[in-house]
Amino acid sequence: MAPKLYGSVRSIATLRAVVAFHEKCVKFEFVPLNLTTGEQKKEPYLSLNPFGKVPAYVDGDLNLFESRAITKYIAFEHLGKGTGLVYRDLKKMAPMSVWMDVEAHQYDPVATKLVFEQAVKPFIMKMKPDSAVVKETHKKLGQVLDVYEARLSKSKYLGGDEFTLADLHHLPSMQYLKGTSTKRCSKLAPM
Repeated sequence: MAPKLYGSVRSIATLRAVVAFHEKCVKFEFVPLNLTTGEQKKEPYLSLNPFGKVPAYVDGDLNLFESRAITKYIAFEHLGKGTGLVYRDLKKMAPMSVWMDVEAHQYDPVATKLVFEQAVKPFIMKMKPDSAVVKETHKKLGQVLDVYEARLSKSKYLGGDEFTLADLHHLPSMQYLKGTSTKRCSKLAPM
């Protein structure tokens, strides 16, 4: 039986797990949740993710939540399939882990705020973006991307010389930002 991924195709976090499945060439069953009606905040979903967020992963008696934990599990569970996504060598794994943390703590909070202002508000909520927030957040993202450009001048990918989870975790938000005034992401990650 294929593992199940519960989430929304509009969710950056859900899309991280979807991309990991595809990179590993692993079949899975997608169980869509209606975030607009708050389906993720009610039972039976809360038994899968007590925080009422997406995604959640179920494979037999294994239940995971938090997208980065799910992608790590997928990468290690399916080491021999598709794209590697992780290193087996600890000295290569360590810098990859650093850049995974950088994505989670430096890049993602800023990028997610821009996605909300430039994609979610105008296209989903039918609201006008807050231009002051966009301007301030562009500046913060620029500082993060300056560090990324320095790293990428020395390494083919953020996590090393191979495409890893450190890079994959950026893809959903970068894809959203490509359709906005945040053009710099397109230069870093052409898709």
